[in-house]
Amino acid sequence: MNRRDFLKNCVAVGAGGFVLSNQSVTVRVDTKRPNIIFIMIDDMGWRDVGFMGSRYYETPNIDRLAASGMVFTDAYANAANCAPTRACFLTGQYSPRHGVYTVGSSARGKSADRRLLPIENDTTLDSHHITIAEALKPAGYVSASIGKWHMGTDPELGPIAQGFDVNVGGFSAGSPPGGYFSPYKNPELPSGPDGEYLTDRLTDEALKFVETNRDKPFFLYLTHYAVHTPLQAKAELVAKYRDKPPSNGQDNPTYAAMIDSVDQGVGRLMDKLDELELSDNTIVFFFSDNGGYVGATSNQPLRGFKGTFYEGGIREPMIVRWPGVTKSGTTCDVPVIGTDFFPTILEMAGAPRPAGKTLDGGSIVPLIKGAKALERGALFWHFPAYLQGNVAGARDSKFRTRPVGVVRSGEWKLMLYFEEWVLDGGRSKVDTNNSVELYNLENDISETNNLANVNKSKRDELLDLLLLWQNWIGAPIPTERNPGYSG
Repeated sequence: MNRRDFLKNCVAVGAGGFVLSNQSVTVRVDTKRPNIIFIMIDDMGWRDVGFMGSRYYETPNIDRLAASGMVFTDAYANAANCAPTRACFLTGQYSPRHGVYTVGSSARGKSADRRLLPIENDTTLDSHHITIAEALKPAGYVSASIGKWHMGTDPELGPIAQGFDVNVGGFSAGSPPGGYFSPYKNPELPSGPDGEYLTDRLTDEALKFVETNRDKPFFLYLTHYAVHTPLQAKAELVAKYRDKPPSNGQDNPTYAAMIDSVDQGVGRLMDKLDELELSDNTIVFFFSDNGGYVGATSNQPLRGFKGTFYEGGIREPMIVRWPGVTKSGTTCDVPVIGTDFFPTILEMAGAPRPAGKTLDGGSIVPLIKGAKALERGALFWHFPAYLQGNVAGARDSKFRTRPVGVVRSGEWKLMLYFEEWVLDGGRSKVDTNNSVELYNLENDISETNNLANVNKSKRDELLDLLLLWQNWIGAPIPTERNPGYSG
């Protein structure tokens, strides 16, 4: 299946029956700075919502949000797992600048299977980095981080330390320590009544923040723990999906119920904006931090899952609704990435770029306003680490990914695997050492046909581009042999 054939079938009809149209919204002039809500879902795959083609999961409220804004079909996280994506979003910088490459140790998996010594990983976001919350303060914004943080704990490294005025539920953990039902065992979230559901509670806290700050510009980073493991959901919602026929590999009723709770929360938040008459001056983003998790969902037709740098691990569902600016029911197929959000939000808010701050992304405001392209180069990923796990679609059965660098330029995507590049002859042996994979995503969205030795001119063009970027940004490449390797 090629990309165009799939996309033309997936954005028109969601489980809630909403059809995207080309009807535009009325442009509204308002001198007040817009409120900004950024909804970050954890581990939600590209096709885990109705507006991207799921027929098993029911997301009527998220589909309604999509129908009232712009859907980005080629949106990417900066990493294939949680913490680095969040660090890139908050700083507006690629991973080599902040050193958060993965979750936990970079030397995951058996030493005997790792040919190189990986680059050391930072598990926290250093407080010297200027975050988006800090950058919005000079423009008068009050900011809240509600939900997952995963990059340190206050008072030194949590949301409050990084510029947020409110922190509810965010600390170093990447999954809810007590599960999804109260008591939560979360030091930043007092437990509610026994049996209270975490996704509902975080939505409640978001509604309180919006209501409290209705008369001032606010930035809400609503970062749900859902739909990350453990897979736990409300019994009545699980029952709703238990007898529903599977669709394209999606068939887990508990996971579906977790998505349903997220969707209900989005609906409640949008209703609150309407109730407080804030909708017309509130920009809403919807995004996920990496691809769907193996065993919980299916990312078909994309290859791979969370933890791989194939499309199934990094391509995300994305919506932007900016009343008076976005045309309702529109789509954009220009590739965008998580580092683009920082400059985009600054432009939307009319906030200055912090002095001396390097931003690796570009504002996508022109796209939101209807432009068909951005004046910028390629998108890049850098993962000098190992991530264990046997995942369908991965390069081998022992690791979701081995150390790799990735570039996407136009419809082309190149992956450079460092083990073969460093140890098996590099450029001089590139035709035979299996270090490079090249895919045309326009014709091969499933990344089934490696063209590295078919279109050598395009391979060499993208390889040069990736190597130039790695040198320019100072991306550390693992080069030392692992003495524990026994393969």
